[in-house]
Amino acid sequence: MSTCSVSKGCFVFKPNPKKRKISSTADYFCEGNNDSEDSELRFDTCQTLWQRMKSETEELQENLNKKLFDNLIRFLRQSHLDFKEKKTEWTCRMKANEIPAAALVLGVNVTDHDLTFKSLSEALQEDVTPFVVLLRSKECPGIKHLLQKLMAQLMGCHIDEDTSEEGECSKTSPNRMRCSVASLTDWYRNITKKDTDTPCKNQEILARHWELPPVVVIFKDMESFTTKVLRDFIIIISQCIREFPLVLIFGIATSPMIIHKLLPHSVSSLLCIELFQSLSCKEHLSTVIDKLILTSQFPFKLTEKVLRVLINIFLYHDFSVQNFIKGFQLSLLEHFYSQPLSVLCCDLQESRKRIKLLSHNQCENIRRLPSFRRFVESQESKKQTVLLTDDASLKEETETLLQNLHTYHENYFPILRCLHAFTSSLPNYPLGKQIRELHCACLDRKVWETEDYESAIQLVRMLAKDEMITILKKCVEIITSSSAKCLGSCTEKLEEYLGQFKNLEAADDQDDTVSSLKEIQKKTDLYHLQKTLLEMKESRRLKKLTKFEMLRFEVVDFIDGLVRSYLAPPEMQTLYEVLYFSMASTLREHLNAAPRVAVHTALNNPHFYLKNEALESDTGCISNAAPDICIAYKLHLECGRLINLVDWLEAFSTVVTAAADQNFTEKDQMEEIIQYPFCDSLETKNLN
Repeated sequence: MSTCSVSKGCFVFKPNPKKRKISSTADYFCEGNNDSEDSELRFDTCQTLWQRMKSETEELQENLNKKLFDNLIRFLRQSHLDFKEKKTEWTCRMKANEIPAAALVLGVNVTDHDLTFKSLSEALQEDVTPFVVLLRSKECPGIKHLLQKLMAQLMGCHIDEDTSEEGECSKTSPNRMRCSVASLTDWYRNITKKDTDTPCKNQEILARHWELPPVVVIFKDMESFTTKVLRDFIIIISQCIREFPLVLIFGIATSPMIIHKLLPHSVSSLLCIELFQSLSCKEHLSTVIDKLILTSQFPFKLTEKVLRVLINIFLYHDFSVQNFIKGFQLSLLEHFYSQPLSVLCCDLQESRKRIKLLSHNQCENIRRLPSFRRFVESQESKKQTVLLTDDASLKEETETLLQNLHTYHENYFPILRCLHAFTSSLPNYPLGKQIRELHCACLDRKVWETEDYESAIQLVRMLAKDEMITILKKCVEIITSSSAKCLGSCTEKLEEYLGQFKNLEAADDQDDTVSSLKEIQKKTDLYHLQKTLLEMKESRRLKKLTKFEMLRFEVVDFIDGLVRSYLAPPEMQTLYEVLYFSMASTLREHLNAAPRVAVHTALNNPHFYLKNEALESDTGCISNAAPDICIAYKLHLECGRLINLVDWLEAFSTVVTAAADQNFTEKDQMEEIIQYPFCDSLETKNLN
């Protein structure tokens, strides 16, 4: 805009009153998608599927934390009863002088701790006490800041009060209240005081909690607090522990011994510490994988490479289950964004309806799938022509193939769990100790063709009778609880084997062994001893198998047949691309941070990120349109350690002025133009 004013000044122009349209996530999903057909439906399907998975993980998290939270609440109740009853025994009086403290060991997956403490705070505020304070080390560099944070959060624990009606409940705002133990004691006495004449609104909240509810202070990251802050706080609070109930909860990532390392004995003796251990992050991950991936409940699946990327990031980077779930969510979003046929990645009944509504372009997308092309090549020539030309016939065949794919998943996971039951306790774990390792092996290739599988089968053939009975019982439970209809005959066969093992009587084959041992115990020379041992070995080789050994071999052969029938890799299934996300490289770029590679790419090829056509250049060439730091960096790559600062400046000047006006020929003018950006580039490069 311009004005016709003569004077110089700053003029304000009102913006256009027309509201700018705010783009939603669905708009970005649709606009950025090259194949925009059914993009809205794909986005809605993705959101619906993720909401189902998210609710499953939240329910799982609640169930995993329930035992831990119940133990903590029991500890709080016991501490609260000791305060409430005012017992006079010597041990109780000694314990009453100590501050109840819970050492909560959560593990090194620090990024998951916030969610755990949030759930713990909600559980305590719901049933136990409204006075829960969460403290972080970076917010409490000194004891003054800690007390301020403590008082501020406690003042916000109850509803806003009307000072005209409730003069005794709270007369001072937390910002103006003096942060001291005396003010904290007075506040607690006033807030829990029962006055029948002028009832406080706070009594409505306190009514659904314990009588005289305790004040719970949670230190989220105890290792990061300074010794001085913790020491001063504990000493100060110990002076008034008889005035109001207080409980400390220390969030620990490493070991409970950190309490004694941070606090001297004179301070730690003021605490009555009880240890609580949360579920291991590896066990938590196994449960999440079991609920989200190793199930036919959700149609979306991951290929072996993608699953290994997520597991490796978990094991070698952060041990964070929440980050694993976010990576799984990103895989889901990428699959629905990049795969046009992901519109069929839904429940079987819904996919049948959508198949009938497929357009001609989507039918062509099905025909381009590598798995479908292999399927067409295996058919007769007449059927090949029909599938490649007739959309109606293609839709009918697609419906059948998707039905087979869902049936494959219903049979795959029960047999996978049965195989894991047989191999999880073998020496050296040839197929892995965790079921996720066995799952990755089955996704990668035909597992029965690997050497690890052969060694595992040999070890299974040596299992004892009790072990076989226990494993067979577990397999019967697995298949019975599954939704696979085709495995009913397998259940009957396993129950038959189980009955035969229970009714089997051990054959009395010890006579020959005893007689052989007697022959060995006779006095003889080395030659006769070796001869006797060789004869015993030969007799054992030619010995007839017992009934138990024959039955054990039969069971192992039956399980081997199930593995070969139902644990084929998904790449062998037609239309597996519809349900499986396989872009491991894309996922690795988003999740596996490589800052050095990213910085090198940005400096060496700025067009990769800036998408500016002027920055495009041939390999080995340096464009003068590139940013100054990119030019300096590429010149540095040419010489490395042997670079000379003067020559570097001259080369930089040559590149920058390559397309400059020929009138600028004076050396002084050029130095003034070139030196500052060159020095600025060097300074920026050194900082990075």
